[in-house]
Amino acid sequence: MDNKQERKKFLGSLIIPLIVVTLMWVVKITEMSFDTDWGKFGIVPHTMQGLLGIFTLPFLHGSWEHLLSNSVPILVLVTALYYCYPTLANRVLLIIWLASGLLIWCIGNPDSTHIGASAMVYGVNFFLIFSGFIRGNRMLIVIALIMVFLYGSFIWGMIPSLAIPQNISWEGHLSGAIIGILLAFFLRKEGPQKEVYHWEEDDDSEDDNQDGNDIPSGSTEKPYWDVPTPSNDELTVRYRFKN
Repeated sequence: MDNKQERKKFLGSLIIPLIVVTLMWVVKITEMSFDTDWGKFGIVPHTMQGLLGIFTLPFLHGSWEHLLSNSVPILVLVTALYYCYPTLANRVLLIIWLASGLLIWCIGNPDSTHIGASAMVYGVNFFLIFSGFIRGNRMLIVIALIMVFLYGSFIWGMIPSLAIPQNISWEGHLSGAIIGILLAFFLRKEGPQKEVYHWEEDDDSEDDNQDGNDIPSGSTEKPYWDVPTPSNDELTVRYRFKN
């Protein structure tokens, strides 16, 4: 892939994350402009009205700091998702969004309201990490290591004793991580796979020929092991004696 194609692919990978982040900021700006709070439309676990939050969850944030802390990871992680897994990205992002929201609704505290894109951030991050190592593709492993370096500390956000005092939804983080890992496993045979090098294929072919005594089709030469069996006359030793 030349530089022009690479640039086009990268720019194409930015479209969806930019749309998501733009919607997040539009919602927050609208809230501030009309002096209202839409946090009540988040996920309220174990309640019927709380189910609506599954769809609104990623776009609702409690503060500008909360919004900014999710905006940058969404841009980085979702761009990496669309760049590395172009045929899977839409499905992965949609499933993480809805499935993690449903899981929050199931395991969350009914006395709490969950908002923010953190579940999506954790889901995409854990998908990139686990999918890279499961597939064994060199480029995907490099991306996985980069995600570990950038966002490896996210694991602390899933520990209740550390998250609850900071008013952080550990259930949302855990739900996103679980869905991301499951998707990495179930979709492991789709999309990019481990590279197969030509020299590996040649070695396999040679081994097959040696083990199975295969002769390439169309060949007129006899293999080295096809030696004709000598006759008895040829194997008989004759001695001549002088009188």
